[in-house]
Amino acid sequence: MARTRVKICGITRLQDSLAAAAEGADAIGFVFWAGTPRRIAAEAAQAIARALPPYVSTVGLFVDPEPTEVRAILAAVPLDLLQFHGNEPPELCRAFARPYVKAVPVVERAAKDGLLEYATRYQDAAAWLFDAPPSEGLPGGTGRTFDWATLPGDVDRPVVLSGGLNAENVGAAVRRVRPWAVDVSSGVEVVGDDGSPVKGIKDPDRIRAFIEEVRHADD
Repeated sequence: MARTRVKICGITRLQDSLAAAAEGADAIGFVFWAGTPRRIAAEAAQAIARALPPYVSTVGLFVDPEPTEVRAILAAVPLDLLQFHGNEPPELCRAFARPYVKAVPVVERAAKDGLLEYATRYQDAAAWLFDAPPSEGLPGGTGRTFDWATLPGDVDRPVVLSGGLNAENVGAAVRRVRPWAVDVSSGVEVVGDDGSPVKGIKDPDRIRAFIEEVRHADD
């Protein structure tokens, strides 16, 4: 069985990216959408990307961007992959000479054929990322899960699983879905005094525990 890849998303600090790489993350994600505290400026993302060790991929996340915005980021930051989390048309997603991942929101009680109908609009996507639906104005990184049984089986491209994953549930998620990769943000963030994640600030111990659980599920 193939090893499940791990992406740590919402990176805003160099030390968090290096901790993720040291624990074996395959990719880190930079959020360039203005509507979240996890947003990172191009200059900061550039510095982090240049400091990463080899073979750690960099992913840029966008939500309904203007094409000029994406091109400006690409001119400044060495991104390996683009990730789109809004209602972008397929023509926009494929317009930048980069492989891309398209997020597919999994609404409650969604029909599997409905999810596939939406996803297949993006036939040239490198992968489809299934995530919980938007909540409180956030298209992703909400910390919410969804019913994994809702997902269609035997799709014809890599599946990335996201949505409320953490060290406590990612093992079960990997065993149930057998995705190509898992994508986590809030589930590896520092927990504040109120019990909520501190958006954009990662906890190296939670990163380590998360990746360990993924590896155990792969065994």
